[in-house]
Amino acid sequence: MTRVYEFLFLLFAHLIMLLLVGVDGNEYQGECPPSFSCGYLGNISFPFTKTERQDCGFLPIPNCDDPMIQLQNQGKLFTVLGVSHSQTSPTATTVHLRDNHLYTLLESRNCEAFRDNYTLPPTSHFASFHIRYNVTMFRCNRTLHVSPPKYVHKYTKCHDYDLFYSYNITAENSLAACTKVQLPIKDVPDSGDPFTFVTADIFTEVKLTEECANCHYHHRGQCQLDSRDRFYCANSSDKTGKKVLIVTTVALVGVGVAVLAVLACCFKTKIIPSPSLLFWKENPTNQIIEKFFKEHGPLPTARYSYSDVKKITYSFRNKLGRGGFGCVYKGKLCDGSAVAVKILSKLKGDGQEFINEVASISRTSHVNIVRLLGFCLEGSEKALIYEFMPNGSLEKFIYEERKSFKSDDQLDCKTLFDIAIGVARGLEYLHRGCNSRILHFDIKPHNILLDENFSPKISDFGLAKICSRDESMVSIFGARGTAGYIAPEVFSRNFGAVSHKSDVYSYGMMVLEIVGRRKNITEVDRSSEIYFPHWIYNRLESNMELGLVNIRSENDDEIVRKMTIVGLWCIQTNPSTRPPISKVVEMLEGRVELLEMPPKPFLSSPPTSPIQLACDSLSSKM
Repeated sequence: MTRVYEFLFLLFAHLIMLLLVGVDGNEYQGECPPSFSCGYLGNISFPFTKTERQDCGFLPIPNCDDPMIQLQNQGKLFTVLGVSHSQTSPTATTVHLRDNHLYTLLESRNCEAFRDNYTLPPTSHFASFHIRYNVTMFRCNRTLHVSPPKYVHKYTKCHDYDLFYSYNITAENSLAACTKVQLPIKDVPDSGDPFTFVTADIFTEVKLTEECANCHYHHRGQCQLDSRDRFYCANSSDKTGKKVLIVTTVALVGVGVAVLAVLACCFKTKIIPSPSLLFWKENPTNQIIEKFFKEHGPLPTARYSYSDVKKITYSFRNKLGRGGFGCVYKGKLCDGSAVAVKILSKLKGDGQEFINEVASISRTSHVNIVRLLGFCLEGSEKALIYEFMPNGSLEKFIYEERKSFKSDDQLDCKTLFDIAIGVARGLEYLHRGCNSRILHFDIKPHNILLDENFSPKISDFGLAKICSRDESMVSIFGARGTAGYIAPEVFSRNFGAVSHKSDVYSYGMMVLEIVGRRKNITEVDRSSEIYFPHWIYNRLESNMELGLVNIRSENDDEIVRKMTIVGLWCIQTNPSTRPPISKVVEMLEGRVELLEMPPKPFLSSPPTSPIQLACDSLSSKM
C-alpha cells in the first residue's frame, strides 16, 4: 500500500510540473487571478490589474498603497476612491475617481477649474467610458458680448470670460463661438455659482465591449490587441486544449489518491459512514442564501470553511465584543492581516441579514466603507470576516457618560469633523456611486468604525436595502433601524416616502450626538426623542456651549457651529426639506457663514405601519 501511495504521489507531482510549463515548452505564468487585494479598495477585479500583470486587465494600478489610474495613455492620473462592480451586469463597473488638482482649484474658488474639458477615452475594443454625473458649460470671452439663451445661468466672476450653463443646455447659435467644456457635477446646476455643483469627484462607468466580456467571462481569456491593434482573446480555448488533458489527468489521479486514502483509513479504523451523513440535507435558510449567491454570480470575496474560521481566530481566543447577532473575535489571516470575525449565532427569518451584508459590502470598495474580506456558510455556522479596525467604534469616543471615559480619550474638533465628512462621503458612494443603490438604514456611532488614523468606515449592512435602477418601489413592513436614529417616514408614510433621505436623518442625528457628546435618547419614548434636538437648537440659537471640551480656537468654534447647523438640516421632519448627502458634503466643506439657520426640528407620534421604499427618489432629488 505504501509503494502505491509513493507511485501515485510522484505521478501527481510530475503532472503538476507539466501543467506549470507552457504548451510550447515555454514557462507558463499562470492564469489571471479572479481578484486581487489593493489597499483600502479591498478585493478588486477585472478590468483592473497590477502593473506587473498588465495582460490581466487594461486599467493597471501601479501602487495599491496610493491607488491611482490613467484612463488613457499619457493621460491625467486620478486617485481611485472606490470601485463598485455591478450586481446585475458583470460587464459594468463604476469607479469613483478624484482629480486632486481640480479639487484644489475648487477649494480655493479658482476659475482655472473651468478650463479643463473632461472628455473620456473613446470606445475601444475593450470598453466604453461614461461620466455618470456631468454638465456641459460654455466659456465665453467677454469681447464676444454673448447674450444668454433663455433659462441658462450665467456666472460673471471669472477674470476674462463668462460661464453659461444649464442642465439641458444645447449649443445654440449665440454660444457657437464659445469654448465648450464638460465637467463632473455633484448636484443639479440650478444656481448662479458653479463652485456649488462642479466637483472633483468623478463617478465613471466602465462597460466592457461584447467581445471583451465574452473573452473574459466565457472563455476565461485575456483581452489583448495584436501588433495591428486588432482584438484577440489570449490564453483562451485556442491555447488550453492540451492543458485540459493534463488538468483532467491530474484531477483523476488526485481523486484516486483521495479515494485510496479514505478506504485505507476506513479499513484501518473499521469506521462506516453514518447514514445521516449520506442523506444529509442543507437547512432551508442555507438553501435560500446559496440560491441568492448562485443567481447573482460569483462573489468577489473569499469563502472560508468553519475550520478555517477557527484557525483564523485561534479557536475564538480573543473576543472583541458581543451584540444581538452573536460575538466578534479578533483573528489573523495567513498573510498576517488582522481581521475581525463576526460569528452570527442569531440569524433572523430567512437569512436576509446575512445576504444583505455579503451582497452589499462584497461588491463595494471605498475608503469610507469597511472591507469584507470573506465569509463562512457551513451548516449552522455563519461568519463574516472584516478588516480589523484598531480604534473600534465611534461611540466609545463621544459619549460623556461612558464609564471608561478619560479626558485624554476625547478626539479634537478637527478629527471629529473629518470623521463626519468621511461618513458623509461613504454614504454618498452608497447612494450614488454604486451600480445598485444601497440604503443603509442603520447609521449610528456604533456602526462607524475607526482605523489606526481615525479614518471612519461605515459597517453593519444587515438592514441595508439594495435597489436596482429599474425598480421604482420596494415594499418593507414595520420600522427598521435603531431607536433615536430612525427617520419619521420610516414609521409612517404620512411624513413622506422612505428614500436616501432616511439615511440622511440618521446621519444628522449622529452628527448632533458628536457635538452634544450625549445620546439623543435615554430610553425609547417620544418625549426624549424630541428633547435632544430642541436642546441642541436652543443652545445654538443662544450661542451657548455644547458638549465638546477640546475647543481651543475660533476655528474649532466654527467647526462645531457648522456641524450643528448641518446636523439640524439633516433631521428635518419632512424628507424633502433635508439635503441630499452630496449637498451635506458640500455644506461641511463650505464656509459656515454661508449656511442658513434651519427651522426648529419637529417630531410627532409615529405609528408603525407598512411603508413603501422609494428608490426612484435617489436620482430624482439629486
